[in-house]
Amino acid sequence: MRRGAQGVRRTVARRRRLLAYVAILGPGMITANAGNDAGGIATFASVGADFGYSLLWILIPITISLGIVQEMCARMGAVTGKGLSDLIREHFGVRWTALVMLALLVANAGVTVSEFVGIAAATELFGLSRFVSVPLAAIIVWTLVVKGSYKRVERAFLLMSLVFLGYIVSAFLSQPDWTAVAVGLVRPEFRLEHAFLFTFVAIIGTTISPYMQVYVQSSVVEKGVTPEDYAKTKTDVWVGTIFAILIVFFIIVSTAATLHKAGIQISTAADAAHALRPLAGRYAETLFGIGLFGASMLAAGVLPLATAYSISEALGFEKGVSRSFREAPIFLGTFTFLVAVGAAIAIVPNLPLFRVLLVTQVINGLLLPIVLFAVLRLVNNRELMGSHVNGPLYNIAAWLTAIVVTLLSLLFILITLFPNLMRF
Repeated sequence: MRRGAQGVRRTVARRRRLLAYVAILGPGMITANAGNDAGGIATFASVGADFGYSLLWILIPITISLGIVQEMCARMGAVTGKGLSDLIREHFGVRWTALVMLALLVANAGVTVSEFVGIAAATELFGLSRFVSVPLAAIIVWTLVVKGSYKRVERAFLLMSLVFLGYIVSAFLSQPDWTAVAVGLVRPEFRLEHAFLFTFVAIIGTTISPYMQVYVQSSVVEKGVTPEDYAKTKTDVWVGTIFAILIVFFIIVSTAATLHKAGIQISTAADAAHALRPLAGRYAETLFGIGLFGASMLAAGVLPLATAYSISEALGFEKGVSRSFREAPIFLGTFTFLVAVGAAIAIVPNLPLFRVLLVTQVINGLLLPIVLFAVLRLVNNRELMGSHVNGPLYNIAAWLTAIVVTLLSLLFILITLFPNLMRF
């Protein structure tokens, strides 16, 4: 009897720990996974198709860098109770803030279009026309955010994140060479070649984007996280980061094991899904397509929300998912505008998406260093953060991250605008 009672108590304790763990998931998990959007999946699939397992080692430093940046913003949200744009306006002036917000609006609008294009590409894999799927997806995303509460939106976004698990199964169906995978993870390889440099920098730019810092801090504020319960959110940020990069790992592994091995090159995530079918079976293609759809839906919600947060905070207007149109007209109006325009442009025939993405990538590349250095100045301000400023070792890692990412962003801009500049 005693043993039976002890077993029941252990089961109950395990369930409580699991529920406590699930309860902390939120801003960190959503933000990190939103970074694996349609453009991100296309980039990572291309990495595997073009370079096999040789660039897997980059994922280790990227995990650390992304986690540090996201954690600093989440901590600022918990300590100050204000969003990133709020703090930038207060400490750097209205004019500078207006310029940054305008650039963020243009860049995020362009990327939002690409998310709805991703939805169209994913649904067309299953025979559904984009003229049906894109408007329907826009209505679902809009209704979820405008008519829902923060908790409901957060739960929906977390459920969308579960779709990424399909990439793990897809990778195992591809039957990779796990020894070569291990070598790729621990042996750095770098080449002074244009294609390699472009891909290398694109990985950084795709993984750490300005809207992610805005969203994670604003959502921490709206969730009501305080310094006293911040430890749970910190765990959420790092778990979300590790999970998101783990998904990137499996996307690269699955395409390296199939497309690279067969010498197939791709330019979109849909291309990768199509190409996987004859090489790894229809289930791998289906799972890849489902992952693309879920990723695009998640980012199609998070990107406009991050933009609405940033503009409302910068201009001092009321904001929040739980607010009504009457309470927060600028916030919900900005969100509605971006969703509507993104969906409308995405169904335009023969859309020159590459040009749209080119411009938005350059703007994001210019914005990222500004945002990162603003974050570092704010998070190390003792008047603002008190005892919650960065510690010495953490600060070294944070500054090193900002400097390296800035240099790579500038390099990305150069090789994007002037592709013949680095022909080796």
